[in-house]
Amino acid sequence: MATASNPRRDPNTLSNYDSWVSTHVVANFAILFDEKKLAGNVVHKLKSTTDSESTEIVLDTNNVKIGSVQIDGKSSSNWELLPPLEPYGAALKIVLDHGVGRNEIVTVDIAVETTDRCTALQWLTPAQTSNKKHPYMFSQCQAIHARSIFPCQDTPDVKCTFDFNIKSPLPVIASGLPIDKEEPQSSDKTYHFQQRVPIPSYLFALASGDISEATIGPRSAVATSPDKLQECQWELEADTEKFIHAIEAIVYPYAWGRYNVLILPPSFPYGGMENPIFTFATPSIISKDRENIDVIAHELAHSWSGNLVTNASWEHFWLNEGWTTYLERRVLAAVHGEPYRHFSAIIGWKSLADSVEHFGHDHEFTKLITDLKGKDPDDAFSSIPYEKGFNFLFHLETLLGKHKFDQFIPHYFMAFKEKSLDSHEFKTTILNFFQSDVEAYKLLNDLDWDTWFYAPGMPPKPHFDTSLVDVVYELSKNWKSLPESSFKPRPSDIENLTANQVVVFLEQILLGNPLTPDLSRLMGQIYGFASSENIEVSNLYFQVGLKAGDESVVEPTTELLGRIGRMKFVRPLYRNLQRFSRALAVDTFEKHKDFYHPICRAMVEKDLLGKGGL
Repeated sequence: MATASNPRRDPNTLSNYDSWVSTHVVANFAILFDEKKLAGNVVHKLKSTTDSESTEIVLDTNNVKIGSVQIDGKSSSNWELLPPLEPYGAALKIVLDHGVGRNEIVTVDIAVETTDRCTALQWLTPAQTSNKKHPYMFSQCQAIHARSIFPCQDTPDVKCTFDFNIKSPLPVIASGLPIDKEEPQSSDKTYHFQQRVPIPSYLFALASGDISEATIGPRSAVATSPDKLQECQWELEADTEKFIHAIEAIVYPYAWGRYNVLILPPSFPYGGMENPIFTFATPSIISKDRENIDVIAHELAHSWSGNLVTNASWEHFWLNEGWTTYLERRVLAAVHGEPYRHFSAIIGWKSLADSVEHFGHDHEFTKLITDLKGKDPDDAFSSIPYEKGFNFLFHLETLLGKHKFDQFIPHYFMAFKEKSLDSHEFKTTILNFFQSDVEAYKLLNDLDWDTWFYAPGMPPKPHFDTSLVDVVYELSKNWKSLPESSFKPRPSDIENLTANQVVVFLEQILLGNPLTPDLSRLMGQIYGFASSENIEVSNLYFQVGLKAGDESVVEPTTELLGRIGRMKFVRPLYRNLQRFSRALAVDTFEKHKDFYHPICRAMVEKDLLGKGGL
């Protein structure tokens, strides 16, 4: 929540959340597939945080259609949509007859419809789904897209409980626990959900389509298209409960009741989205080898960092993602061994270096705390808050010792449970926790916090255990020595490597001078990379080939770009395809742009026009 010293610390909202705070929202929507819109109403319970001083409630909206407004059950005409202020949309100003006292509640009921300019929703035709039988809809509200579904205080600095009443001809999933209610028989059913843990607006989530569920653990299920259900169940059932146990031992028991995973259609723009109760995940993690489910460990970790304890604004996004990446790797260490945590961190370091290189070493978006005033948080999205944030926390762990840092972890997550905080509160909290430990307190007090928080570019590189990458580095060195050396590649080179080790191998090949086209083709043939069902592998091999000028990867690259919408793959592939042939990159994008999610489409457009972040 906003603090007295800084009541409006989120620059990316137009709402006056320093005067009013949403405490509960009821979302009543019909999903209208034919019209590609949601229609219904939202009811806000808003608490006054002033002594009758504020007679206006200002909410965020972006390209929504407002039908009517009621205040405490009475119709009001005293409201207006203010002129748009890009990229934040148009503020909805509702004027009250009089001010209300501190902590008093006003109920505001707003009739609303989404429009075709809604950036939070993607509508898929049956042809865009895996079994091609029914339409599909899903939401992606992070960072500031909830306002394009309904008027709200669209800031992570405000959390409230939710009720969802969603009418649809197809099964519905939402970021709450399902509630069974007797319904009259009709072609459309109303699905009811409750979220009793307060959440920020960006965790509001809906999906509807041809969705079936299967059990993957004692408190977990996977949901997806019926034709993909069995393979998704197999991919996730071995490790999900192990992951939950591992993180509960590090922090404290899981707070949300159920932990489920929705495997979305392939146009989903992210690896996963940590919507409460139901993680939304890309189908690219279903690689038929259980090698890509680190994403699930990451999204599960968000159930503590991000969802329970939340960054107060997107300028402090590392508090969500750095902590989550740190916890994810602690889970992987518990399940697979400590060298695996370091191996994952080495992969992350490469990703961090790529992002810094892309933005430029002095760029604002390479800082841990960014200045986003007047900016769209999506433009700053990259691996930097994840990996620079992780490396800061790993530095603190190394500085204090793992045993001491482990004592701080549950304290931190309890102190800010169901709250939002900024980086300065984090600093104060860890200093206060170790105040009675003279040695630890001195180490923390002497730490150059300002450099970590505000210096652009790469942080100091920590010492990682390289045991799992040394063999990979050796193999990449051998390939780079060709054709001059006597090295003879054979399939056995990679037989004992995990998919993640193969990823590191390909990333090493991408560094420095490109291969010749002949060597690129040889690699694909001997190791079978081009036909790999693991997109983490095939997409990197295609980048190697494009960089080499190997025409044999062009067709499979454009084919992959037409069937996956995850930005992690799509954006680098378009960049490399553009270097190979700008005309082909633009033509491929024009052909597939309606397949992509609006967020992905906008970011690729910026990349191809030379205006984008990572």
